[in-house]
Amino acid sequence: MSRRSKHRHAGGPVPAGTSGPRPLVAIVGRPNVGKSTLFNRLAGEPLAIVEDRPGVTRDRHYADTLILGREVVLIDTGGFDPHSDDPMQADREAVQLLRRSGKPVVYVANKADSNRAAWESTSHYTLGLDGLIPISALHGRGLGDMEQALFDVLPEPTEHEAFDLDIPRVALVGRPNAGKSSLVNRLTGEQRQLVDDRPGTTVDAVDTYYEDGETRFVLIDTAGIRRKRAVDDVGVEAMSIFQAIRAMERSHVVVLVIDAHAGAAEQDAKIAGLAVDRGRALVVALNKSDLVDRDTLAKSMDRTREILAFCPWAPLITISAKTGKGTKTLIGRIGDAAAEHTKRVTTSDINKFFEEVLAKHPPPTMHGRETRLYYVTQAEVRPPTFVVVTNEPEGVHFSYQRYVTNQIRERFGFRGTPIRIRYRPKKKADPDER
Repeated sequence: MSRRSKHRHAGGPVPAGTSGPRPLVAIVGRPNVGKSTLFNRLAGEPLAIVEDRPGVTRDRHYADTLILGREVVLIDTGGFDPHSDDPMQADREAVQLLRRSGKPVVYVANKADSNRAAWESTSHYTLGLDGLIPISALHGRGLGDMEQALFDVLPEPTEHEAFDLDIPRVALVGRPNAGKSSLVNRLTGEQRQLVDDRPGTTVDAVDTYYEDGETRFVLIDTAGIRRKRAVDDVGVEAMSIFQAIRAMERSHVVVLVIDAHAGAAEQDAKIAGLAVDRGRALVVALNKSDLVDRDTLAKSMDRTREILAFCPWAPLITISAKTGKGTKTLIGRIGDAAAEHTKRVTTSDINKFFEEVLAKHPPPTMHGRETRLYYVTQAEVRPPTFVVVTNEPEGVHFSYQRYVTNQIRERFGFRGTPIRIRYRPKKKADPDER
């Protein structure tokens, strides 16, 4: 049984919006070898469906987690579909596939719940493995050895490479055949990307530098999906999310490209959610608007707003990569989102505003105890993050938290970027109450 995975050391999941690109770690193997059980244990919570029947995992699952302090993106795959009923032959095919990938691989034998089972797993050395770690994802046996082996093959951190640049990185993401590569070609004025009407035909892409006057950024096209007979539509859709995550890990701004005729779907909501969870700025572009009539376009926009209702702050525009219509507006929205993503509000301005909010609508009491909010400050950018000092962090109702977020947006903007608001208790060293 082969798989490449990353283990979360004790310490909990990675906070949403953590900056810097994280290695992607995929758990792969035959159906029913315990991939989802291992994923849940490493992620620290039951995120994947687990049932002792082959083929139960019908979608990929993703989790930001830790291995010995290193942040990684853990991926639970749907399973390697073998061409043979012979388990050893199926594992042999999987090993050959992994070797061709050129990626570091850690091989583990799951369900080694006893010393005897661990000893019997050595039969897999006939596959020509350099090493094999017997584990039990169900009971946690052998995970320490696996954790160290995984940590040893992680690439060196490259946070500064992607996030200390003055030039924003812009990831173009979306479902297959949405027109991402055509958009790159239109923006750059060059035929840099292969374009094909069939989904899943984009070849490996390189980052593309864009400059127009004072506007500069690096375009990251989510490519690398090749159409093969063995890859069905479900596999292509799964790979689109895989590529989106990889691009987002190196980006500041995400442009979600959607086919205007097809309109937004659940897959688009998943991709947008990944961007929001990572604290990336977000712009939504309905592409191929030249191919639909006005009524169809209006319905597509309404459907997109409905499906992406969790991020109403993300600008929605219509474009045509083929004709160039709306692309100048898109460039402007990207620039605006990048600027809002790094915007700071002074402590005096935010607290003056906060006093007005409290005077107009103070927080409700919780369990008979008054909730007091003392002051607020902006702690970070990318995304803009605010810290509110209170006597009862757990006593601030989620509806009031949403109210505060909406009020901050109404006063200071932040269009195109998520914002974070953290509530922490007042300490003795904090300034006097306001």
